[in-house]
Amino acid sequence: MTINRIENGTRFCRVLTHNGTVYLAGMTADDTSGDVVQQTRDTLAKIDHFLGLAGSDRSKLLSATIWLRDIADFDRMNGVWDDWIDHSAMPVRATVEGRLAGEAYRVEIMVIAAL
Repeated sequence: MTINRIENGTRFCRVLTHNGTVYLAGMTADDTSGDVVQQTRDTLAKIDHFLGLAGSDRSKLLSATIWLRDIADFDRMNGVWDDWIDHSAMPVRATVEGRLAGEAYRVEIMVIAAL
């Protein structure tokens, strides 16, 4: 059983594949100056990028966990999610409000996908 680590860092690995499954670390926007809509777009683009590096894509998502700094942003985040997600291949999903690593972060998303 091989574990393949992609973008391995000092504290965590950004992408890991094992046994036909790809795991992404929590992703956030690189540009935190935008609102939750822009940050969600940026974060989902990063997810597309890293899924691609692993040989997967959003149509193979199994699970998504979303953290929002303010749950009042739920509908606005969902608008971006709804435009991005493959509606024929919906993953299981949970969204919660939580304190994120930095004050400027509005959203963080972690996904698991099949290869």
